Order: sequence, then C-alpha cells, then structure tokens
Amino acid sequence: MTLTQLSYLVALADHGHFRRAAEACGVSQPTLSAQIARLEGYLGATLVERGAAGARLTVLGEQVVARARAMLTLADEVRGVARSGAEPLVGPLRLGVIPTLCPYFLPWAAPSLRARFARLDLICREMQTAEALLALRRRELDAAVVAEAASGPGLEMAALFDEPFLAALPPDHPLARGETVSAAALGAERLLVLEEGHCLRDQALSLCGAAAPDGAGYRATSLETLLGLVAVGEGVTLAPALAAAGRTTPALRPIAPAMARRLSLIFPAGAARRADMRLFAEALRQAAPKSLLQIA
Repeated sequence: MTLTQLSYLVALADHGHFRRAAEACGVSQPTLSAQIARLEGYLGATLVERGAAGARLTVLGEQVVARARAMLTLADEVRGVARSGAEPLVGPLRLGVIPTLCPYFLPWAAPSLRARFARLDLICREMQTAEALLALRRRELDAAVVAEAASGPGLEMAALFDEPFLAALPPDHPLARGETVSAAALGAERLLVLEEGHCLRDQALSLCGAAAPDGAGYRATSLETLLGLVAVGEGVTLAPALAAAGRTTPALRPIAPAMARRLSLIFPAGAARRADMRLFAEALRQAAPKSLLQIA
C-alpha cells in the first residue's frame, strides 16, 4: 500500500469517475485504475463498484477513503515540516482568491511576496468561496483569501484587512451630486449584483436592504461587467475599494455610514504549516495599500 495509491482512491472518491480522477492526478486512466486495483488486492477487499456510469465506493471503500484523507494530510504535514524547518515559505503555495478580489489583489501582493520570499512559488487560482472551501477539503489548495463568513469546521482563519465599499453610480445620477450616499438610497435604486455564488452579491443585498433582482435583471459574472453597466446608466452597485481605485467612471462615492467587508486567510486546521500561514498572512497585511484598506 502506497500514498500514491491512496491519493488515487481519494481522487476517485472526489470525482466519481476514473477518467476525471486520472486527469486531476495528472496520470492516465489505466494507470490510476491499475493502482487502485493493486490497492484492493493488497487489502483483499473491493473498494470501488465499477459501472458504465462511473465509479461508486463500497461501504468499506468509504471507510478507507476517510482514513486515507487523514493519512495524506499527515504526509503533507511531514513535507511541510521539512520545508519550513530550513526556511519559511519555500516551495509551492496553492492559494485560492475570490473573483471580486483576485484581479485587484495580485498586482500589489505578488511583487511584495516575491521580494520577501524569493523561493516561494505562489500559485493563485480565482474561485468562488464554495469552490475554495471544497478545494481546501480535497487538499487541492493550501489556503484561500475569502470573506470572513466563509470559515467553517476544520479550518483556521487569520484576519487580513477590512475593505471599504463605495457606491458606484452613473456619472449623471442624482445621487452622484452629493459627497456621500446612504445605503438606504442605494437600496431604493436598481441595484446591480453578481450572479448567485458570489459572496459580494449577498453582501450588497444585505447591506443595502434590497430585494434580489427579478428574472428580468442582468446576471453578471464579473465585477468589471457590473461597473461597466453602471457607467452606461443601467443601475447602481457596490464597489470594493481595491476595484474602485484609480477609476474615473462610473462615479464613486463613500457610503454613510461606512461599510466594509472583512477578508481573511483560511487554511486547514492543525496544519503543520500553521507558522508559514501566519507568516504569509502577516506579509499580506504589511504589503496591503494602507490608503485603501484597514488592516485587521
């Protein structure tokens, strides 16, 4: 029995199909299938029920997968201890970042991290919160930057910073004439929000006290699309400070009372790289543009 065989079995459990599991592991389907068969032979038990529609774990297979996840996590921790013992933040760090932050986060974070940790290989993936949480559980990510409310069982969190919201308005909108905009006034307008799955959608609706748009509204998949629609007069929205920085359109105004979202680094609880993750979080706080963000 090898860690590789266990990792293939876990991948099969996660993807439910030999081909998809093999693609996730970066091997051929026959290789993955043969290694799982060898594992079954070693254990003297059937772990997987194979069928035309895919693969399904047996009851015993589910029990083995639960323990295999724990074993693989421990193996990752052993590797982490070995890396961090010589030098902190060395090697790959797979980081998930929510889409409403990632394009604006990387330009200031990446150069600062590279200058401070020359041997860090930062691998960033843009993904929604639910996808990031699943990837953390599957050990496909080492950490993620998400809204604070996304923490959950088995995860540790290090608060990073609070990012203020601004009101994004069409340039000729009556609300753009004032120096600030109230949340209630925004909620009374046609509030444009992202499609379901984006945490910014829920925050915008909650903070502005607005109802979810009806079926006739836009289903924007990116913040850039929302801001473009606002600029041509299609509605109003909330803009995080980093996304709003340096823009001349749409019109941007502070909200009264001030509103912000808390962003945090989350990572698996009990990870041997906890010290690395805490150091990484502190490096992000130090690199953050203080004129735009409030450090937690």
